[in-house]
Amino acid sequence: MDAFEKVRTRLETQPQEEYEIINAEIKHGGFVYYQEGCCLVRSKDEEADSDNYEVLFNLEELKLDQPFIDSIRVAPDEKYVAAKIRTEDSETSTLIVVKLSDQPVMETSFPNVSSFEWVKDEEDEDVLFYTFQRNLRCHDVYRATFGENRRNERFYTEKDPSYFVFLYLTKDSRFLTLNIMNKTTSEVWLIDGLSPWDPPLLIQKRIHGVLYYVEHRDDELYILTNVGEPTEFKLMRTAADAPAIMNWDLFFTMKRNTKVIDLDMFKDHCVLFLKHSNLLYVNVIGLADDSVRSLKLPPWACGFIMDTNSDPKNCPFQLCSPIRPPKYYTYKFAEGKLFEETGHEDPITKTSRVLRIEAKSKDGKLVPMTIFHKMDSEDLQKKPLLVHVYGAYGMDLKMNFRPERRVLVDDGWILAYCHVRGGGELGLQWHADGRLTKKLNGLADLEACIKMLHSQGFSHPGLTTLSAFSAGGVLAGALCNSKPELLRAVTLEAPFLDVLNTMMDTTLPLTLEELEEWGNPSSDEKHKNYIKRYCPCQNIKPQHYPSIHITAYENDERVPLKGIVNYTEKLKEAVAEHTKEAGEGYQPPNIILDVQPGGNHVIEDSHKKITAQMKFLYEELGLDSTNAFEDLKKYLKF
Repeated sequence: MDAFEKVRTRLETQPQEEYEIINAEIKHGGFVYYQEGCCLVRSKDEEADSDNYEVLFNLEELKLDQPFIDSIRVAPDEKYVAAKIRTEDSETSTLIVVKLSDQPVMETSFPNVSSFEWVKDEEDEDVLFYTFQRNLRCHDVYRATFGENRRNERFYTEKDPSYFVFLYLTKDSRFLTLNIMNKTTSEVWLIDGLSPWDPPLLIQKRIHGVLYYVEHRDDELYILTNVGEPTEFKLMRTAADAPAIMNWDLFFTMKRNTKVIDLDMFKDHCVLFLKHSNLLYVNVIGLADDSVRSLKLPPWACGFIMDTNSDPKNCPFQLCSPIRPPKYYTYKFAEGKLFEETGHEDPITKTSRVLRIEAKSKDGKLVPMTIFHKMDSEDLQKKPLLVHVYGAYGMDLKMNFRPERRVLVDDGWILAYCHVRGGGELGLQWHADGRLTKKLNGLADLEACIKMLHSQGFSHPGLTTLSAFSAGGVLAGALCNSKPELLRAVTLEAPFLDVLNTMMDTTLPLTLEELEEWGNPSSDEKHKNYIKRYCPCQNIKPQHYPSIHITAYENDERVPLKGIVNYTEKLKEAVAEHTKEAGEGYQPPNIILDVQPGGNHVIEDSHKKITAQMKFLYEELGLDSTNAFEDLKKYLKF
């Protein structure tokens, strides 16, 4: 305890820039397990917010740089707790297993673990299943026991390199599901939670283009799948002892243009978290009478944060937006009502406005946008605009709360989130219409969104900036090549810019997994020629570009630094050539590559990165940043 107090004192006196504490938390039995300082601790549920806790393990024993707990799982009878430990500058992880006793002690540790779950066998022995990740690929599943019958054995190996494997324990803990997936196809095996040494049961062999996920209740499987027409997600069910696809019965269908965000199963209810036409909904399905209650959530809300919940009477969750911190809501089944957290109301709800509009792309498709600005802003055409885009993998644009976005809106900026094709905001078809040889649809959508914003009086090209990270860099970089006159400045983080060369290099860890998204230029000439049409690195030319600030990470395995450096060098050469042609008096754009140490892909909470990007945007637009940075310091300190 003396050692712990010293560590705690040091953490409390360190600047937050040097050490960011990120809390994972799980409730099990009468205890809450979580991270306190640099320690794994537990406390009684009713004392969770007090300083009365038991230290189970000090993370500093692992000798990692600024470790934090990513996730926690407790064994069924609370003899063991397992925690996955990561660091901010790496995607690698270490799983520790702590034996719970009067003197808790680390039983063992496993490197490079991705997902993990506990079950109990027929002899009441705790069995830990975990997946092993190598070079970002997750193909192997292991199971381990501890104590006198200690063993560790490989349970499953996926042979197809384009697939990855993850574990999920059904809400009632009856089955452990072994999920084998790539971007468009899945296969699920059931591991009996009561007999984990028995061979697993295959639900349905993989069928190309068919995705499915499984929950369990009262000897029935509830299957969220895109099988059948239309090829959007629908809820089906079947008896647990007859799981094959020919036995699946349709149970619930979604409206068109609906994204299924999550599903939570309870004793008598199934709760679906949905996004329909760019608005959030919760559908509560009564499993006894098949009744459905659809709840439209507040229009300011842009995202869900799911709550780890073991209370069968309530379904808690949080709502958030880019400019508003999360707020708690609870649906109480007995009352059939949704209750919101009471207390201090965030002033941003009265001082800002959220708008949802659509832009018409060149093929007539309507593309949704979400816009934020101050309520009392006058002459929006003279206000700076920050546009966000992603458009890949069927994933939604990240719209969680970010203090720097709040600061920008408070300082008069307009934020616009463009939900272009390739993302998942309007369902699976929205993704399909923006991948492979339809990737240019996403670029056309982005261009249409920005032009629509300008035509509706939201800023103008001289005050318009664009932000993207990872795969969003493809569309952002492509727009800089095709329509640079729409933008004044761009910030990119760990951007994917060299699509052609990356997808032709099969030695890279993710190339084979990515073929369903980008195509196979090595073996398909049609794919190769199509990628050449939009790949940012392939289409650089001498012309006027917006200023571009790129944040990259030295050992990023997902987006190799080599491709980003290659893009930056080619871009600087093109800018230099155009500057020479333009003659005296021409002001060339600033092209900045900021390479950060570490091997993580995107460090969302890095204060240095946030500060550098905001400083760049304000300087490029010639704006006074004094107030913004004063406000930002308050948030970062908080």
